[in-house]
Amino acid sequence: MTAPDVVEVTSAAEAVRARLFAARLTSAPGVPAVERARFLTALTARLRECLGTGGAELTFTLLPSVSDATTLVRVVGRSLAPEPHGTPPWQLAVACPGPPPRDVPRVARYAVSAAGDGASDPDDSTHAEAVLAVDEEIAPVLRRLDETERQLRLHREELHQTNQGVLALHAELDAAARIRRDLLDADRAARGAAEKARRLLTFLGDASAVVTASLDPEDIPRCLPGLLVPEYASQVDLWLFDEPSATNRVHSAAAVTAARLDRPQHAGPRPGALPGVDDIPPSALSPDRPVLSIPLTVRHTLGVLTLTAPGDRFDEDTSVMLIELAQRTAIALDNARRYEQHRDTAETLQRAQLTELPATEGLRLAARYLPATRGLNIGGDWYDAFPHPDGSLLTVVGDVTGHGLRAAVMMGQLRTALRAYAIEDHSPARILTRLHRMLRHQQPHLYATAVIARFRPGDPHVVWAAAGHPPAVVRTPGGSVRVLDTRPGVMLGMPLDHEYEEHTAELPPGSTLVLYTDGLVERRAHGIDPGIELLGRTLAALDEPELDDLDGCAESLLKPLLQGHERDDDVCLLLCRTTPPASVAPRARPGAGSR
Repeated sequence: MTAPDVVEVTSAAEAVRARLFAARLTSAPGVPAVERARFLTALTARLRECLGTGGAELTFTLLPSVSDATTLVRVVGRSLAPEPHGTPPWQLAVACPGPPPRDVPRVARYAVSAAGDGASDPDDSTHAEAVLAVDEEIAPVLRRLDETERQLRLHREELHQTNQGVLALHAELDAAARIRRDLLDADRAARGAAEKARRLLTFLGDASAVVTASLDPEDIPRCLPGLLVPEYASQVDLWLFDEPSATNRVHSAAAVTAARLDRPQHAGPRPGALPGVDDIPPSALSPDRPVLSIPLTVRHTLGVLTLTAPGDRFDEDTSVMLIELAQRTAIALDNARRYEQHRDTAETLQRAQLTELPATEGLRLAARYLPATRGLNIGGDWYDAFPHPDGSLLTVVGDVTGHGLRAAVMMGQLRTALRAYAIEDHSPARILTRLHRMLRHQQPHLYATAVIARFRPGDPHVVWAAAGHPPAVVRTPGGSVRVLDTRPGVMLGMPLDHEYEEHTAELPPGSTLVLYTDGLVERRAHGIDPGIELLGRTLAALDEPELDDLDGCAESLLKPLLQGHERDDDVCLLLCRTTPPASVAPRARPGAGSR
């Protein structure tokens, strides 16, 4: 391709023509007016610079895009004056929409020189200078516009950064709000779980206190429905294997499976997925509601507790609590049964060792033994009456410390030892002294109280000695009552040497001597003295016909002292009523048959 012709620019008019050429190149519609003005103003400034210096060569180039959608108008200027080596040419460019004009060459070159021939018309030169001056006047406006745009770009950048910061802040605030909501939800869930756990633990503690409060095996099953219905179960069924009616009842498949496998079973329309519980198909007895069958196992399986759900399912935490409650119920049932067995054994042994009261001339006897009604406090209290080889009659009431089967056994040993010592010596004081020594050496941790009274036929006196025992009470034929409150000796078995003393009290015919254990008169809230006073008042209030009927007299004494109170301890009562020697004393009711 041949090089394009070079157009000489040597005057302002020619410079204007070059500018007009550039204006024509950038006159396509859609060219931003400000960009076009900048381009033309900058070109005018370069043309003036070239006219005033050593000159320059300008190359106008049209560069269309591949699709002819836009055309880049570029002007490259190279100074003709000597310049430092390596100085790059200057260039101006502006993008125009659309293809380049067909009647305009793609490349045009202008040679701008300061040396003109002066042939140009002065008027044309003046007009050309005016045209170029307009561009110079526009240049400051464009510079201010550039500055304004630069400031605007800065403000836009700042605004963009501010917006980005605001958006980031909003994003952080949103994230913080989500985290806060999540934390609040987690806190509410944790508080709900903690409150539910506290409620379940509180119920478990209260229910455990109820089922373990009674030692009656029949009371424990009766209290379960009241504890569990309706909040934790709609129905409660307790299957105890040793109940007489157990074989006649229909039990659910879940209960039978729990009894066979000794594992909790859940039967319902949907699996319960409860911890430690097996899932089986729905029960025919409860097809719509799930049931939970829990074996009651301690040393062996006592039965099965079956609960019908209060709603459509059992909650996991609630099921854990119910299984724990069933375990505690099993322990309470086992303890109650063992207690009952132990109590029955102790009471049977105790009654088997009580004396059949002898018949003696001039003396009538009646006795009562009442086991404790609360706790395992049976055993240890006894009464005895037996004749001495010298013809006297010894009566004894004693109380061994402790309760239960061991106390009943130790009571039997003391009773036997006391009878053995009494054969060799009829003195109540010396008998107690020897018994005290025996306990100190053979049973150093066993203590007991006792009172021994000796009656001789025809002797209107009673000789007695006591070892830490409640005082006897005497009613004379005239109706006066006195307490034989002479200070007793120490308890039997105390770790110190002690010689017991004998005391004598007048006991004319028709008198009644009352011997008893502390269970008759002692109450925890009031001590022993109010009970002794009540015993004296009750004895004084009886008339002679009531006193003659000793069995009825015993009942009359027991009723006001024990009525309305649970007995924490055994009760022994021995009545000794003297009669004139001429009368024949009827045989007293055997002690083993007394209550």
